[in-house]
Amino acid sequence: MSEQIEPKDALPRFFGYPKAVEGPDVPFKKANDKNPVFGDLILVVGAWLVSKLEFVQKILWSNAGFNGLRGIHFGNYTARWDPLVIPVSDPQAAPYTPELSPSTLQVLPEKVLGRYHSVAEYHAKYLSGELTPLAVAESLLPLIRRDVKNPSPHSIAFISTNVDFVLAAAKSSTARYQAGNPLGLLDGVPTAVKDEADVEGYRTTNGTRRSLTDSTSSIAKGTSWPVQTIQRSGCIVMGKLNMHELGADTTNNNPNWGTPKNPHNDRYYTGGSSGGSAYTVSTGLLPFSLGADGGGSIRIPASFCGIYGLKPSHGRLEDTGSTVAVSGPLAASMADLEAAYRVLGQPNPDDPTGALFAAPNPSASTSSRHKVIGIFKEWFNRADKSVLDLCQKTVDYYRDVLKYEVVDITIPYCSEGQSGHAFTILSEMANHAKNHVGQANRKNWLSGLNPANKILLAVGSQTPAQDYILAQKLRNVLMQHLAWLFKKHPGMIIVSPTTPMPGWSINSDSDLKYGVTDGNTSIRNMEYVWLANFCGNPAISCPVGYVEPTKGNGKVPIGIMGMGDWGSEDQLLGFGREAEIYLNEVYEGGRQRPAAWVDVLANAVVGSEVDK
Repeated sequence: MSEQIEPKDALPRFFGYPKAVEGPDVPFKKANDKNPVFGDLILVVGAWLVSKLEFVQKILWSNAGFNGLRGIHFGNYTARWDPLVIPVSDPQAAPYTPELSPSTLQVLPEKVLGRYHSVAEYHAKYLSGELTPLAVAESLLPLIRRDVKNPSPHSIAFISTNVDFVLAAAKSSTARYQAGNPLGLLDGVPTAVKDEADVEGYRTTNGTRRSLTDSTSSIAKGTSWPVQTIQRSGCIVMGKLNMHELGADTTNNNPNWGTPKNPHNDRYYTGGSSGGSAYTVSTGLLPFSLGADGGGSIRIPASFCGIYGLKPSHGRLEDTGSTVAVSGPLAASMADLEAAYRVLGQPNPDDPTGALFAAPNPSASTSSRHKVIGIFKEWFNRADKSVLDLCQKTVDYYRDVLKYEVVDITIPYCSEGQSGHAFTILSEMANHAKNHVGQANRKNWLSGLNPANKILLAVGSQTPAQDYILAQKLRNVLMQHLAWLFKKHPGMIIVSPTTPMPGWSINSDSDLKYGVTDGNTSIRNMEYVWLANFCGNPAISCPVGYVEPTKGNGKVPIGIMGMGDWGSEDQLLGFGREAEIYLNEVYEGGRQRPAAWVDVLANAVVGSEVDK
């Protein structure tokens, strides 16, 4: 673990904070990617061949440029194996209890155009008796269940729903409200969980057709800590959500369970791998959902679907068993994102590491914080023009209206760092997949995966130890450089587009049947998001406008991303609230709900009246 320091002006003490060292001054360079694109039956045949021929896997590994770190001279830098940086809690502080109210969360007024129903609105209707959690759950079940004769189009966003569990939780919540003893603002609010988190009583598929729980049972025997926190707050978990198989790409194309299409334009992907999470929030089915992010898998679908997504600091919510992946919320509004994070951010007393984390600090999100935006211009300007124009206008608003100081920064080895992150996460995924097939099946560990992932994981599994070590040295270079930037500019938020692309259109329906592997577009899509995963920083994606599509009907949402210092989630929430004001009050046309939006509260009222 690297040197422990306390950054200037920081309130909490840190464990594992990187030594602040300016990285080398190297010119930004980005070569064109030359990965082959496979689709349709060619993908199926090609995947079978690649999965059987190691020499082909090694050729593809080198062709992806994964050997590009060998030319870097790292000097005295050592490898940093884990980006965990902990803002340490005060041992004298009282136990953390989330304090949630419509006023502290700054819930949007009902007159705002394009407004989504907030958790506060659910709570108010439950308190008044106009609605019950049971009525809401019963109105949602026909829309989300896959196991009925004529499933709704929305059901593709779910992998499974345990109706008995849902109704039991809804009845308990309803009884609490009727007795005048709700658990709080989130009691009775519907939500759902990306299917890589364990929920007791559910299979954990990770988007595959096989269970990834344990080897003795197909049903999870325990529930992950973040899900426990929302269950204890009274939320009704409506089920497990669709995702890109193993979280291995950023479209959410999933031939196993079907591919949810973008609610704003059904000729576009939702983005992934938390595509089911983003779909359910964007369509209004849920005010917030739980996702996970190892390479933009919360922020990219949030951007593509026009909602808000928070990738917390590494290890903030739970130990995922990965050096890049974290759990986090996606929400329809900043109030709901903040409410979710305040609950999810409760330190886990049973986890020796998690218990060290300081609790969320709402005061850090106020206007008294430092207002500095860092822009790496050469990187920022690589976005497509339509994306760049919207994000630049947003930055101009922060500078001219909100009086942020905008400073120029540089980050060394952006291209090489993205490669290092890519083969780090693919190596971890391959190892994880091997461990879950059992010893007897290790030779055929790729069996059962979709063709695209057979190629990706087979290639990732060929990462030599020397290159993996070089990637972790580069992680240390980048983390120390970021620490130097945050020390030089306390409170700075590094801003970029969430993704340089104006969405990702679906090439053909056959891609939905067989899958597709397009490494060039995947790398392009992840150009900005990878850094927060590799270095463990928190980051937020906020919608800032819409652009005309190249396919189909419906404008495509565009997101802006802010990445902060380790432990700065509360500061990012304040940044996000300002972005929400910009979208609603400054951007011409304001917030736009998709045509697929569902008015859940109205449906529940109608259903409850019918029952009466």
